[in-house]
Amino acid sequence: MTEAIRIANCSGFFGDRLDAAREMVEDGPIDVLTGDWLAELTMLILARQKMKHGNGYARTFMTQMEQVLGTCIDRGIKVVSNAGGLDPAGCGDALAALAADLGIPVRVGVVTGDDLAARIAALREAGEEFANLDTGETLAAAGVQPLTANAYLGAEPISTALAAGADVVVTGRVTDAALVIGPAAWRHGWDFRAARAGDQAALDALAGALVAGHVIECGAQATGGNYSFFTQVPGLEHPGLPIAEVAADGSAVITKHAGTGGMVTVGTVTAQLLYEVGAPEYVNPDVTARFDTIDLAQVGRDRVLISGTRGVRPPDLLKVAMNYVGGYRNALTLVMTGLDAAAKADLVLRTVAGVDLAQVGALDSVDLAQASRLQVRELDVDLQAVGREDPVTAAEAQSFLRLTVKDADSAKVGKPFTEPVIEAALASYPGLFPTAPPGPATPYGVYWPTTVAREQVAVEVRVDGALVATVES
Repeated sequence: MTEAIRIANCSGFFGDRLDAAREMVEDGPIDVLTGDWLAELTMLILARQKMKHGNGYARTFMTQMEQVLGTCIDRGIKVVSNAGGLDPAGCGDALAALAADLGIPVRVGVVTGDDLAARIAALREAGEEFANLDTGETLAAAGVQPLTANAYLGAEPISTALAAGADVVVTGRVTDAALVIGPAAWRHGWDFRAARAGDQAALDALAGALVAGHVIECGAQATGGNYSFFTQVPGLEHPGLPIAEVAADGSAVITKHAGTGGMVTVGTVTAQLLYEVGAPEYVNPDVTARFDTIDLAQVGRDRVLISGTRGVRPPDLLKVAMNYVGGYRNALTLVMTGLDAAAKADLVLRTVAGVDLAQVGALDSVDLAQASRLQVRELDVDLQAVGREDPVTAAEAQSFLRLTVKDADSAKVGKPFTEPVIEAALASYPGLFPTAPPGPATPYGVYWPTTVAREQVAVEVRVDGALVATVES
């Protein structure tokens, strides 16, 4: 490995270890600190946060930056994160304010353009149908209004921000691997335009970085976390997080800081490589990586070389993550102690909902709701008849019946659902009781995966508030 850039990841999701950023900065040399905060439904969480508090970024990012920003600036460590969520500009402003309070000179880059929520109507008029990638149903046919709609941007705007002098780059919804591809392309001078034109060397370099980014994007999953052979992993109580040493040709060594828990082996890297992967073609806005060309080799303790990855041109469409509020839901879990769990479940269903177990087995949740007297849109019933016939403890004797209801009207899944259950407590099977007191209805979100034409997405890069580039998506 020559000319490698050491890119560390300190976050795999919104809620990952708060001390990880400090560990990655203090426990060994790195060139770039990255963090992924955005799962698909995280955008819905941030939307609710924005409505309540006026900001839509991952505020835990600020906690981590307060701990490590000064050290990063002193050591020349760049920071790249998608913690901007639904409010990358607000996140950038908050970071600049934090740096000013700490007396740290920092140049903040912000990438915007992924948020399409305000443009849905105009984009539909322009011909975008936003068909669901899973069902094929169009947004118009579904009759729903997205609360969030974010295109997955690539790595070029990140690279552009770094080239313009940014110390920290904050984005909204970019692909997870873009957090690694961007810094690697900046350091090694890779040409995104050449890749889109079909230059094989550029495609292969980007594809290699894409694979490296995919491996480290989920944090400790590359160092032994969630590993099927977890009993073989030392120090899994507090594993170190992964580092990708990306070379100029796109090959990379996956490693971690010495002396930290966990391990990096061909096995742990393979497990993460296969995470959320279907076809051999792994599609990204910058390049499509051929996963059937990847070579892995253990080249040292906690060092796995990834090489040989071939790239092909990226697609003409960008993936879009939409979320909408599906309605309201409520649930109760009833305990059935002793024998005859099915008979007890059948009795309480007939009592509170007017349906029986035979209908539960024959109907889907919508038809079951229509057959019931609960007047809700969906009724889901899950019987877990797990009680033992000859139990030693009360817990071993218990089975469970979970009732879940959904409707657009919160009132219908409130007391009209919970009261019949509670009223049956002394008038149904022996020992009827819920695992928790009844609660109010709560809203739930629905994820709508779709696409948009690249030319419909305008990406802007700002550094310290000044527009430095408009980048092709």
